[in-house]
Amino acid sequence: MREITYREAVIEAMDLEISRDPKVYLAGEDIGVFGGAFGASAGLLAKHGPDRIIDTPISETAISGMGVGSAVLGYRPIIEIMYMDFIGVCMDEIMNQAGKFRYMFGGQFKVPVTFRMCGGSTVYGAAHHSQCLEALLCHVPGIKVMMPATPADVKGSIEAAVRDNNPVIVVEHKGLYNMKGEVPEGEYLIPIGKGDLVREGSDVTIVTWSLMRYKTMEAAERLAKEGISCEVIDLRSLKPWDKEMVYASVRKTNKLVIVHEANKTGGFGAEIAADVADNCIYSLDAPIVRVAGPDTTVPFSPPLEEEFRVNADNIVAGVKTLFT
Repeated sequence: MREITYREAVIEAMDLEISRDPKVYLAGEDIGVFGGAFGASAGLLAKHGPDRIIDTPISETAISGMGVGSAVLGYRPIIEIMYMDFIGVCMDEIMNQAGKFRYMFGGQFKVPVTFRMCGGSTVYGAAHHSQCLEALLCHVPGIKVMMPATPADVKGSIEAAVRDNNPVIVVEHKGLYNMKGEVPEGEYLIPIGKGDLVREGSDVTIVTWSLMRYKTMEAAERLAKEGISCEVIDLRSLKPWDKEMVYASVRKTNKLVIVHEANKTGGFGAEIAADVADNCIYSLDAPIVRVAGPDTTVPFSPPLEEEFRVNADNIVAGVKTLFT
């Protein structure tokens, strides 16, 4: 199978959906002539024209409002919010409009809007361009949240999101855009809410998503050399998330570690931990461990950002607390 980058898979997914359905369009800041802040829409303007690839003013409120309004009217917009951090500017449109319209109007309206945004550290973007705010988004009823880690999964996630009749947020980690991987050609969809069992193991279940998939796999390889067999699950989708896959794994290994880049307090890992405790408490032989970012803003200083990030060392140390 051919290999392309995560960035190329994003572009391919949008190209396919815009070509397939005349109601699909892409809108956002610098996504046309410039090709996107991270090059993730390069070439689309030349192919599809300014009616389908819409460069917008610098107003996340206006962009999101346009996306939600046009979705209610039958379009299937892809709205790019350049950085995940900027959702604070358009949270009313996401939380109070997109998430609630279908319920408030008794199902008369569908809201098939896809929000794309990049999150995470790795480019020394400091406090306003480096956050992981997925837990904030997952707290809002009516919205689905996906965080794909591989080129194939990001293609499948975007195509699935565009075809869904509800608001879907696809978070692309900025540290993944240059990563290469095998990606199917043509139409390819990932079921929203279906996880990926990345590695089978018998001693401990590690649940993760986005960039942390790779840090976790690195840790699992190291732990295997020390006799600890890790089962690794990449959730891919956080809302909904694959509870049955996680439950089955926990009932097999009897231990659970949750790894995410976001700050630990209030992170989505806490929701998973609480849910597993509710449903699998008698299968657990040890407390649930969370390995997560520190409760501070992301620093600008490169050495400090390196210290902030969750890495394989942190994950190895967290897993080993269950075996001491």
